[in-house]
Amino acid sequence: MTVAQACPCCGNDLVYDGDALVGCESGTCNPEIIRSRLIRVGVALGSATSSPLEAVRLSNHSVPQNGDGPDRPALGELLDDLVGLLRRFVVMTEHEATAVALWIVHTHAFDAAMATPYLAISSAEKESGKTRLLEVLDLVVARPWLTGRVTAAVLPRKIEQVRPTLLLDESDAAFKGEKEYAETLRGVLNSGHRQGGKTTVCVGQGADIGFKDFSVFCPKAIAGIGTLPDTVASRSIPIRLKRRAPGEKVERFRYEEAKADVRPLVDALETFGQDEPIVELQISRPELPEQLGDRAADCWEPLLAIADLAGGDWSVGARNAALALSAGERIEEDSTGVRLLADIKQVFDDKDRLRTQDLLDGLHCIDEAPWGDWFGKPLAHRALARLLHPYGVKSKSIRIDDGTPKGFMRDQFEDPWRRYLPSEGPSIRNTATNRSQSGIEPDFDPQQESAVADTESTANPHEDWDVADVADLEWQ
Repeated sequence: MTVAQACPCCGNDLVYDGDALVGCESGTCNPEIIRSRLIRVGVALGSATSSPLEAVRLSNHSVPQNGDGPDRPALGELLDDLVGLLRRFVVMTEHEATAVALWIVHTHAFDAAMATPYLAISSAEKESGKTRLLEVLDLVVARPWLTGRVTAAVLPRKIEQVRPTLLLDESDAAFKGEKEYAETLRGVLNSGHRQGGKTTVCVGQGADIGFKDFSVFCPKAIAGIGTLPDTVASRSIPIRLKRRAPGEKVERFRYEEAKADVRPLVDALETFGQDEPIVELQISRPELPEQLGDRAADCWEPLLAIADLAGGDWSVGARNAALALSAGERIEEDSTGVRLLADIKQVFDDKDRLRTQDLLDGLHCIDEAPWGDWFGKPLAHRALARLLHPYGVKSKSIRIDDGTPKGFMRDQFEDPWRRYLPSEGPSIRNTATNRSQSGIEPDFDPQQESAVADTESTANPHEDWDVADVADLEWQ
């Protein structure tokens, strides 16, 4: 068994007193959490290798059930209070409030997580409550860092040093803005969702120039109009806010008054974020709804662990929220190629073969599909071939009547259909297709192409879904 030398939480060197672990060089990581994480991956501490089961037993002593203890409030009540706080100032659905409340607790129990979900807070238009939600989060999350803009040099350095909860506003402007910052932000978000995630930046000047890895693993909420880059969105729980309608009431937000009001709530959160519940969350393996894709499951696992620790209605409510907010994402995030496979299946119907031109004609006729107006003209043979190439499907000579035109046999698509199309749930044809993901755009200027990919803003096709709208997507 390998002896541990680096902290699994922050990557700094571990500090021992003889064979006893006392912490790490950063001084910010809890020794109990370090020990628990190393046991989890089968790494020994110091030179004396203890039994992993014995170490877990010692680490997990006197863990209070359902988050309760003599000095600790019931976790379920704490979550209920957080939902009330959120909906006091922001118009949001029950499922969204459930997810955000669990995420707030997650920021205080962050050391228990091997991965952290981002909150992707978006809206179709301005004045929909995105900044207000960040301001409310700023009151209650652990180590909040609310910002709309920061330099590329500061961003990774502050994350490593402080390990904050990053509350980033105006992300749409950030991704469209200065290139160095946009790329640094993208790197931080792409790497910072999993324990051990790092970004590498240049340090020094002139002949002394070099590089350094910075740990960028921390909770993050990102707010903006439109959509996030796909690699960031797939690591996020979507919170899609709408402008307040006539008759919808929320309380006016006054920062100092709200800060005073939530002080008992913050005290309870900080009390919760102590050793014992964190260790229990560390070893938790919550049941994950099978309708969630792999990345959505990664996002929800730490939140469902918190919900199960709370018990009561929270276990079921959290899973219903996961299904309502993220099960549809598995479809919505599918590529243009998957949309094409679904539409080809519709065109084939019960036929066993089709000429290429007949297939294209059928695609062009599908209502609301992009194929009839593919960058200003109907999808053509060459573009179709390039879209199908990653799936191993190529046109070939097929026998139709007395001729052998180029076309496709149905059995060429059976394997891709089985692998990439959902077997149940909402039709793939409801998916919004982002052509900037297709790989077959016209020859845009590279800077323009990047801007198109990053700022594409389409209406959310699942915006009005409720759990009841999705077949078999209610947790029992």
